[in-house]
Amino acid sequence: MTISERIFERLAQLSMTQKEFSEKTGIQPSTISEWKKNKTNPSSEKIMPICEALGVTPDWLLSGIDPAGSREESRDYYTVKKDTDMGRLIAYYNRLEPMFRERVMGYAEAYAGLDADTEKAGGNEGT
Repeated sequence: MTISERIFERLAQLSMTQKEFSEKTGIQPSTISEWKKNKTNPSSEKIMPICEALGVTPDWLLSGIDPAGSREESRDYYTVKKDTDMGRLIAYYNRLEPMFRERVMGYAEAYAGLDADTEKAGGNEGT
């Protein structure tokens, strides 16, 4: 199944019209109609707005695989929008010197009630 086919399948599941989808994504109705008519796929910069409007992950939209479903194991990564708290936190973290990154991780682990050695032994280092 193509990306555009998944989009129209999801629109049907949500009982969302192409006009409503256009309003939610800011994508021109003519572009959406073109996808359906010619079975073409959206450009990459439209993927995240589409995912937000349809309530799906980029993984599902691009591949049809549902990380929460039984078709595969959980992912080893997150998809995070830049303008969220998590996105800003990641941007700040990436600006830090390595010594300060270690401190931030120590604080986060302490506040979360985690034992850093136990986490690292489990392979969840994340750095």
